[in-house]
Amino acid sequence: MQRRAGSSSSFAWAFLPFVVASILHVVLLATASPLAGPTKLLLMPMLAVPVLLSARRLTPRATLVLLLAGLLFSWLGDGAGVFFPTAPELPLMLLFFGIAHVAYILLFARYLAVRRLPWWALAYAAWWIAMIAFLGPHTGGLLIAVALYGLVLGGTAAFSARCPPLVAVGGAFFLASDTILAFRLFLPDSLPAWSSPAVMLTYTLGQGLIIAGALVALRKRSA
Repeated sequence: MQRRAGSSSSFAWAFLPFVVASILHVVLLATASPLAGPTKLLLMPMLAVPVLLSARRLTPRATLVLLLAGLLFSWLGDGAGVFFPTAPELPLMLLFFGIAHVAYILLFARYLAVRRLPWWALAYAAWWIAMIAFLGPHTGGLLIAVALYGLVLGGTAAFSARCPPLVAVGGAFFLASDTILAFRLFLPDSLPAWSSPAVMLTYTLGQGLIIAGALVALRKRSA
C-alpha cells in the first residue's frame, strides 16, 4: 500500500515542470513579454517527463510510441517558425499537428477506448461543418489543408469521447484551443487580445489532461 501511494505521488509530481512552464508561458503571453516564445518550446518536453518516467509500465509498447509521437509532433508544430524559418509556417503547423492528432486518434481508438462513441460526440461533426462554412471563405489557398486538419482535430475530440473522462475533457480543450486559434489566424479582427493567452491556456489544459488521463489508464491496466 505504501509503495503504491509513493508511486502515485511521484507520478503526480512528474507533471509539476509542465504545470509551472504552462502557467509561466500563459502569463508571459498575456503580458506581451518577449520571453513567451522561448517558454512555448518548453511545454511539450516538460510534458514528456511523466511519459518517460512511466515508460516501463506502459504496455503494449506501441502506447509509449504513440504518446511520444503526439508530443514530438506537437512540439514541432509549436516551434515550426523557429525550427524551419525559411519555410511557410502555417502549412508546417498544420502538417505537424495533423500527425500529432493521428497519433492520438490511434492511441484512443486502439488502446484507451472504454465505451462506444456517445451520441453527443456528433457535436464534433457539426463543429467541423460550421467551421468550414464560416472560415472557409477566409482560408484562401489553404482551404483543403484546413478542412483536412479540421477532420483530424474533430476526430481526436470524437475518439477521446470513447476514453476515460480525463482524456475526453482533454480532447474537448484541445478542440477549443484550435478553434480560437483558427479565428485568430483567419479572422484576426474578430477576437480580443486576450484570446491569444486563451489559445495557450486551453492548449496546455488539453494536452496535459490527455497525457495524464492516458497514463493513469495505462498504468492501472499494467498494475
